[in-house]
Amino acid sequence: MRRVTLFLNGSPRNGKEHVSAIKVRFPGSVTDVKNYRKCEGHILFKLSFIVVAVYGTLSDLLSVASSKLGIKATSVYNGKGGLIDDIALIRDDDVLFVCEGEPFIDPQTDSKLPEGLSGSHTDWLTLNVGGRYFTTTRSTLVNKEPDSMLAHMFKDKGVWGNKQDHRGAFLIDRSPEYFEPILNYLRHGQLIVNDGINLLGVLEEARFFGIDSLIEHLEVAIKNSQPPEDHSPISRKEFVRFLLATPTKSELRCQGLNFSGADLSRLDLRYINFKMANLSRCNLAHANLCCANLERADLSGSVLDNCDLSGCDLQEANLRGSNVKGAIFEEMLTPLHMSQSVR
Repeated sequence: MRRVTLFLNGSPRNGKEHVSAIKVRFPGSVTDVKNYRKCEGHILFKLSFIVVAVYGTLSDLLSVASSKLGIKATSVYNGKGGLIDDIALIRDDDVLFVCEGEPFIDPQTDSKLPEGLSGSHTDWLTLNVGGRYFTTTRSTLVNKEPDSMLAHMFKDKGVWGNKQDHRGAFLIDRSPEYFEPILNYLRHGQLIVNDGINLLGVLEEARFFGIDSLIEHLEVAIKNSQPPEDHSPISRKEFVRFLLATPTKSELRCQGLNFSGADLSRLDLRYINFKMANLSRCNLAHANLCCANLERADLSGSVLDNCDLSGCDLQEANLRGSNVKGAIFEEMLTPLHMSQSVR
């Protein structure tokens, strides 16, 4: 269960209240430190912040904040003034600020957080990835994949000497479209890729940054996204379109293709390479197959009436049960074998 610390907007760094408290945790409940309370022998001084368990919706969180802080909370901001509009954006141990509709007051303009509430989870930074800005925390980049390139780049300030732009954002020369799913994965551990984003591009970025656990997720997702192999027979319409799109002087290679049961009658199929193709039960009546390569092709049960097979290579072709009445076999490169029974 996630827990966050909620401050009133502008508190405690506006100087109006003395910040001195001991944060006491109650699993599954709210620790109310707004009023004077004695918990496990410790006196909690008056302070406008609470530690709450995050559950339900953003409205539920605002309701709890309203009840415990005595306000009508309508908005939640992060430490940089970013408006939180989805509870999924909240991470464990975040420090947030609630208000009643007034503009965000930057707490850094007054004083620092109390000791024990500052740390890596409040260490916000901005990345300029290929011209697009991303705001995140150092812990997001470091904690989930501590051995990754990103973790080494931002684990210790200044170690890598990262270049910054005029706005202070760290410059990273990579694709922002492919980086966004990686950053979100580091935030919540789920692979979510928007429509139109190539998974192969995200995979390449994950490899570049060394996000090993994400690489495994992406490889599985890519494998599952591949369409199943289509072994359905090619129709006459599809094949005629294929013939018309091929220049007459180009070799037409149809090795291993499935034409089973297709009507290819009266077509000009000269010089086409049908090696190992499935032409079983095809209607090839009056087709011109002169000098075609039919080596090891399956012509079983096909109709070859008045078909021109002169100059064909029929080596090891299966002609069992085919009808070759009136077919022309002159100048065949390979004579029919006795085992190639025809009608």
